[in-house]
Amino acid sequence: MHTTWVALQVTLLQSLLINGRGQFNCSMAAAHTPGATQCAAAMNRQCAPVVLPVQPNKTYRLRVASTTSLASLNLVIGNHKLTVVEADGNYVDPFAVDDMDIYSGDSYSVLLTTDQNPSSNYWVTVGVRGRLPKTSPALAVLNYRPNAASKLPSLSPPVTPAWNDFEHSKAFTYRIRALAGTPSPPATADRRIELLNTQNRMDGRIMWSINNVSMVLPATPYLGSMKLGLLNNSTLAATRPAETFSRGYDVRQPPANPNTTAGANVYVLAHNATVDVVLQNANALAANVSEVHPWHLHGHDFWVLGYGDGAYVGDDADVARLNLRDPPLRNTAVIFPYGWTALRFVADNPGVWAFHCHIEPHLHMGMGVVFAEAVERVGKVPKEAVSCGATAALMNGAHL
Repeated sequence: MHTTWVALQVTLLQSLLINGRGQFNCSMAAAHTPGATQCAAAMNRQCAPVVLPVQPNKTYRLRVASTTSLASLNLVIGNHKLTVVEADGNYVDPFAVDDMDIYSGDSYSVLLTTDQNPSSNYWVTVGVRGRLPKTSPALAVLNYRPNAASKLPSLSPPVTPAWNDFEHSKAFTYRIRALAGTPSPPATADRRIELLNTQNRMDGRIMWSINNVSMVLPATPYLGSMKLGLLNNSTLAATRPAETFSRGYDVRQPPANPNTTAGANVYVLAHNATVDVVLQNANALAANVSEVHPWHLHGHDFWVLGYGDGAYVGDDADVARLNLRDPPLRNTAVIFPYGWTALRFVADNPGVWAFHCHIEPHLHMGMGVVFAEAVERVGKVPKEAVSCGATAALMNGAHL
């Protein structure tokens, strides 16, 4: 088995990129790229699609990662099935698909068997999901050797699902289960934190909020501030969101209170505590708008226990949706429009860790929280890491 990396990127308004190369303005695949003009490889190789060379009748492991800042993506390879075997560094129970969704921060391994007509090459298509596309699909060529890499496929590129076909997205995501032998989650949790994602306004600007508090990161990193004793649980509690949201909140309507406040959004966790996190999606400021949000946790893997539509209420029906038998271990999980996602992790890694939407503008607009756990167990923090903000004046002779 051979391994090939495929990095998926987005340059907004111009081109999707596969392994750093796009199809904007000039393209060898102009017939399939609206707005592009045809160019020859000999004239400008930078406009040629990425080529993935393969041998017939072999099995390849493709390692696929999304480094997008905004869009969710879908990957499909013409005439070929993909078998998903790994997600975010953890093996999953293998399953075959015609195409796969990949959210910002996601990484997967898929097996590709080159069992098609060896006299042809085949298109690889990557299209935008989760929001109305403003870019054409990205294209690469699966090059069956010894065919020439410049031999464009005879068939048209495969088409990715409609950007708003969320049922298709759910069908893929719900199939991801842990491979037998993967560590199981603890049977119960010590603490549950429910995080309601809403879009709000603050000082005339559109922000994202968690339980009506928008995260604003300080100039001085939290780890240094907490080690120095400038911040403690009591201080942080004054500006962090509540640990739940109103059961009467209507997730399908714009927020009744469109205004938000800023906060540190730091939750202090007990060392080795088992923590459940429920991510709740809701309507944005505009009516009938709810976006996809991929959430990423630093410093840990978590078990994805389940998903639901509508508002999470924690009743028997919601609990019945949770999977404690073979939940996948991930570090990134998606919440679908108007839905919720339940996670469980063990706070066994001392430090201060961000948990945030991996869509970069959403993070900067406040969609995130911070988990601080067993900071007293962290070793010395370099002065260079905290010599700014309020701690700068305390650094002379300080030992962290």
